[in-house]
Amino acid sequence: MRSFQAIDSSFFVQNREAIDRSLAELFDAERNVRRLHDALAALPQPQLLDALADALTAATKEANEDESSLRLVRVAALLGEHEGPRVVDLLIDILASEHPEARKAAGDELSELAFERFKDVASGVERALKRLPVGSPALPELPYLLAELPEPGVMKLLAMFIAHRDPEAVAASIEALVEIGDPAGARLLAALAGDERTVELAEEGDDAASEVTIGELAAEALELLQEGEEDEGEE
Repeated sequence: MRSFQAIDSSFFVQNREAIDRSLAELFDAERNVRRLHDALAALPQPQLLDALADALTAATKEANEDESSLRLVRVAALLGEHEGPRVVDLLIDILASEHPEARKAAGDELSELAFERFKDVASGVERALKRLPVGSPALPELPYLLAELPEPGVMKLLAMFIAHRDPEAVAASIEALVEIGDPAGARLLAALAGDERTVELAEEGDDAASEVTIGELAAEALELLQEGEEDEGEE
């Protein structure tokens, strides 16, 4: 198969046949990906999960970032065909990777699974809070995922993030509480008054990040929640 990267783009412009051949190759490759995906997804779950866990480990050790991300995205897609504690843990492990594309793929699969089996994902989040180290990229991602779920258990989980040692996870939880807009979140924020830990936040549309303390972030969020409660009372 001809390498796409090796072909000058100007060659395509001047040669319609080359475009058509490459499109055919692309369609064939996609057809093969779907065939292999379906065949793998149909394997017995324990056997497949063992293979996917090993593939995940190998992908995280891959020196080529594009190759690592590619593998993790595909592993996430296959994990999304199944359910259970191990599936949740492996998806969260991908969410802890350094690759944005892989984290998005894992987050999408976790969100879909959470809408169907919230308790499974909630238990996995609790395990993640205990097993993942401070600084793990997954910790600040999970609160945003939880904020999208219409489940009463979400507040309990966010309370656990609020109490976590990772300041980035705490900051994400504060923003998640504001996004949810439930005044009950105010009592969780009260515990953060005067917290001097700092995080860097970028304003929307601004590439420059500014440093803010957790206490300042919580105070601003508390004000927003109280304003929302007052607006509801006036209606």
